[in-house]
Order: sequence, then C-alpha cells, then structure tokens
Amino acid sequence: MSNWNPNKQGKFRNSIGEEVRRPTPQERNTFSTEEVPEKAILVAVCPSGQSVERTDEYLNELQFLLETAGGVALKKVVQRLERPDTRTYVGSGKLEEIREYKQALEADFIVVDDELSPAQLRNLERELNCRILDRTTLILDIFARRARTSTAKTQVELAQLQYMLPRLTRLWTHLERQRGGIGMRGPGETQIETDRRLIKEKISLLRQQLDKIDTQKALQRKNRESLVRVALVGYTNVGKSTLMNLLAKSDVFAENKLFATLDTTVRKVVIGNLPFLLTDTVGFIRKLPTQLVESFKSTLDEVVEADLLLHVVDISNPDHEEQIAAVNRTLDEIGALDKPTILVFNKIDAYTYVEKEADDLTPVPRANWSLDMLRDSWMSKSGNAVFISAADKQNVDALRDLLYHEVARIHSIRYPYNNFLY
Repeated sequence: MSNWNPNKQGKFRNSIGEEVRRPTPQERNTFSTEEVPEKAILVAVCPSGQSVERTDEYLNELQFLLETAGGVALKKVVQRLERPDTRTYVGSGKLEEIREYKQALEADFIVVDDELSPAQLRNLERELNCRILDRTTLILDIFARRARTSTAKTQVELAQLQYMLPRLTRLWTHLERQRGGIGMRGPGETQIETDRRLIKEKISLLRQQLDKIDTQKALQRKNRESLVRVALVGYTNVGKSTLMNLLAKSDVFAENKLFATLDTTVRKVVIGNLPFLLTDTVGFIRKLPTQLVESFKSTLDEVVEADLLLHVVDISNPDHEEQIAAVNRTLDEIGALDKPTILVFNKIDAYTYVEKEADDLTPVPRANWSLDMLRDSWMSKSGNAVFISAADKQNVDALRDLLYHEVARIHSIRYPYNNFLY
C-alpha cells in the first residue's frame, strides 16, 4: 500500500506521518525537470593595438561558446589596458565594477576571454567570491560535453588534466600554510603533491592509450593509401559536416553550435569515375588551447597525411579573414600549411552587405563589398576558390568539378598509368 494518503482538506500524510498540503494544479505546472541555464558575466581586456570592435567580436564568440556549453551571458565588460594585469587580469576599479554587476544580476560565475595564469585565477576567485572560468576552461568543457567515442573522451581527458596540473594549488587553499613556525606546518603541501603525482600518473596512462590509438589510426591510414585523401578543415561552425553529408551522401551529425563534431569521420566519395576518401575533422578556433592540439594529434594526423585540403570558410561572417588566419596558424603548427588547398567559401545564402551610394567616390570599404567583388578578390589571390551554399546546394557542381580536377591531378602523379582519368 502507498504511504501517500490524501484527506478531504487537500492534504496528505507522508511516509513518517507528517501532514503536508497537496500542491495546487497551478503549482504543479510550475515544476520542471529542465536544466536551468547558469548565468555568467563575460570579461575581456582590449590591449593596445587592438580595436574595441575586434574585442567585441571576440566577446560575441565567447558568448556563443558559453551558449554552446549551456550557459547564458548577462553582461559584457571590456577594459582597455596596455596588457592584462598580471595579478587580477583587470584593474582594481574594473574589478569593483564586475563585483557590483555580479551582485546586482545574481550571476553564477565569470568568464574571461583569455587563458588565466594560476595566480590570476586564484586572485579573481578570492576577490569576486565566485567561480572563474577562462576561455580554455570553457572550450575544454564543450569538448567534454561533445565527446562521444572512447578516443575523443581520452583526448579530452588528457587535455583537461594537462590544464589542471599547474592549477592544483587553488583546489587546496583550505590546507595551505598560512604562517610558519613550530606547530604550524599542515598537510596542505603533502596533499597537493599527492594529487599532482596522481594526475601525472593518469596523464602518463592516457598518453599510452593515445599512443595505441595513434598506432591503430596509422595502420588504418596505411590501408587507405591506394586512394587520394581529402580532408575538410576550417573554423568551427562553418559547415564542414553539412558539406561532408552533401558530397558523401552521409549522415554525419551537423548542428549550428561550436564543435559539433569532434570525432574524425572518413567516407568514400566518387565523382565521375574517380573515387577518393573525404575526411571530416574537428573545427579550429582562435586561441585554441595548446593542450587540445597535442591531445588531438591522432585526429589532426588525418590532416597532416591528407593529399588535399578543403578549407571551408563562412563567408557570411564579417570576421572570416581572421578565421582563415586562425586556421592557417593551426595548420602551420601541425605542419600542414603547405598542402594543396581549395578554399570553399560557404553560406553565400546568408551573405549580406550594404550597397554603397552611387555618388560616393571614396574607396569601397569591405563592409560594402558585394559577393562578386569578394569572389574576384579571392580568385585573384588563389585560383582554387569556389563560393557555395551547402545548405541550399548552390554552386555545388562547380565545387565538384574543381575537386575532381585537383584529385585527378594528384592521382595522375601517383599513378601515371591511369592518366586517362585526368
């Protein structure tokens, strides 16, 4: 029998006999099992030599990262400084302003658009009395949420532990020695050293696991050497997975969020009479944590060993040139910058511009460039460029023709006896 017995007055007795009022239908409708998003304040320093507009663009991207992680931004705070304060990242006056915003808006935590040193992190937490996340922590959290396969989870865990290792001291402030002298030596340092040793052992174990994964991936790539390999690279959320699904007729997960794809996906594609392998890789981002570049080495090796790169760019993003530069920096870090590359400018359906007045004889600013002007500009810089919309399937045939031409050229060099393909 149930212990929950309603009586005539709309009350019931619980399992220990206490009389409790039954909730009204209106009250029951207010109950929800949905997760309440955490609220945050975004903070950035605008250093000398960087415009406020550029800093705002960085903060907009940080807000998108926060939303991808399930949070909501209440306020954006920017301070112009020659360089971030080595102690608290921002100045004392701005710190007081952030404290007032936090109390007034009831924010749960603060997110900083840079990687903080352990000292900065500890000082900010003490001054603001709340959680402090930097850009690296936020990206690592998103990667942890997105990881699905055991390989991705191992890579993300290694990156998190490498980031955590130098910041262990802030986790044990209640055990730190406040004063010296006889009888004042506590267990703080012993506990920290114990945790540091355990984390180092875990890092060593994860690296051994990734070494095994690297060996397996290398063997898989060796078995695929007979076909030309093409890798999709680009900034996060530019439409690589959507393009992958279009070209390979696959069902790779695609979503309008950052880092929707972490795991490498390889599909066989045939254009005309020419087969090749197409690989979808993890997206890049500005200020990509070095721990992730190291941890995702086995994934990025697919890019290093590819014969041709499809560099996908979101042309509708006003900051697409800097995104291209950020991707090129990462490609340079892994030694893949000099590979044959096709620039694929995606999302032409979302591109907008303000047409310049006819009687205005001043040079046309970038904000007033039409799509044709952009196309002519990039085609003069790089002959291998194509403008498409993967979502609306606009100009995809032109991409297929260019892709066929480049893959056939590589194939004819590798297999001269099959030159009929070219």
